[in-house]
Amino acid sequence: MLRRLLSRAFWSLSRWRLSTQPGPDRSTVLVGAPHTSNWDFVLMLAIAWRLGIHVRWLGKHSLFVGWRGPLMRALGGIPVDRSDPSRVVDDVVARVHAGEEFCLVVTPDGTRSGNTHWKSGFYRIARATGMPLTLGYVDRPTRTTGLGPTFTLTGDVTADMDRIRAFYADKGGVHPHKRVEPRLREEEREG
Repeated sequence: MLRRLLSRAFWSLSRWRLSTQPGPDRSTVLVGAPHTSNWDFVLMLAIAWRLGIHVRWLGKHSLFVGWRGPLMRALGGIPVDRSDPSRVVDDVVARVHAGEEFCLVVTPDGTRSGNTHWKSGFYRIARATGMPLTLGYVDRPTRTTGLGPTFTLTGDVTADMDRIRAFYADKGGVHPHKRVEPRLREEEREG
């Protein structure tokens, strides 16, 4: 109740506009892209709270140290040890198989700059759990944010990524110059 009230206040005062398809009706991997600013986190919470979506998100372990730890966990955070990324996928798969229901927000373009490819964890998690993918976006040029389509991956990495690229082609993020083209290293190995 409080979260919905806070999100309504945010959207009524914000210069950003929520332009979204309906939220997913079951557990999903929610791609948050382009991830170019810390403001993406605020916008993601505002979207989720407005649509009544229970979100979990992956964050670097250092965000969960000290006084921030309980707050970050209360906001849905799952700490990630970047030295062992495969463990993250295994942990999320185990949570889903144990019956936990949530929308897992993943920012596959990684931290807010310096990457040339998306990280494939979102894809591996969706395939391993059978969870569909929901495409979330931020676009500063139009000051819009929200959720796009929800769909099931086919396992054809290039075809699935072509669909993802088509959706994000006109989405710039908060800082469009930091945008990373949706491309996985696995696509280069397929070709």
